[in-house]
Amino acid sequence: MTEPTIIPAGEKHTATIIFLHGLGDVGKTWQDEFLMFATTKNLPHVKCIFPTASIMKISKNNGESMTSWFDVYGFDANAKEDQASIEKASEFLNSMVEEEIKNGISSERIIIGGFSMGGAVALHTALVSPHKLGGILALSTWLPLSSTFPEALVNGDKKLNLPILHCHGNKDEIIHIDWARLTEGKFKSMGFKDYNFKEYDGMEHTNYEGKFWFIEHYLNLID
Repeated sequence: MTEPTIIPAGEKHTATIIFLHGLGDVGKTWQDEFLMFATTKNLPHVKCIFPTASIMKISKNNGESMTSWFDVYGFDANAKEDQASIEKASEFLNSMVEEEIKNGISSERIIIGGFSMGGAVALHTALVSPHKLGGILALSTWLPLSSTFPEALVNGDKKLNLPILHCHGNKDEIIHIDWARLTEGKFKSMGFKDYNFKEYDGMEHTNYEGKFWFIEHYLNLID
């Protein structure tokens, strides 16, 4: 795995965003997106980290090799899932969180997120990480291995107050909006109190400036 791309904090580093790319992409793409939309312009104390996944063969794409956090068999709620690699990716993301904690950043000042399969890893990590995180930024994505989680978390579980922003376009041709709505329902049934689902009319499996405006305001959680 290559070294992550980083946008360093402009002032004293007191918070971190770790953001994972989608299938076949690299971390630098999202560094460019964050810089283009000036996503953290009002958050000079925030460091942004954009790791790049290893290359693996993707079953959905006839065994073609590309960067990926886990194997993909299909983009729908009933498709087979690569549980071992999803869990390994979550462990990797959690290790990055722990590295930031070692560097003096409180876990509550760390936001994790991602686009498409990167967002899937972030949502999964949110449920399995032992750390109380600052928030989750999930773009055009879904919750993998959803059946492995309980229908409801124990009342009083600290995770239930975790802020989650889930943005999805209703014209997404890759991750259908219905799958995103199932994810929304799952989190709400588990009892999450701060799960915000933002549906964008006419948006496909991509990003646009309006979404980043909303993200910028969400990131004020770590201002």
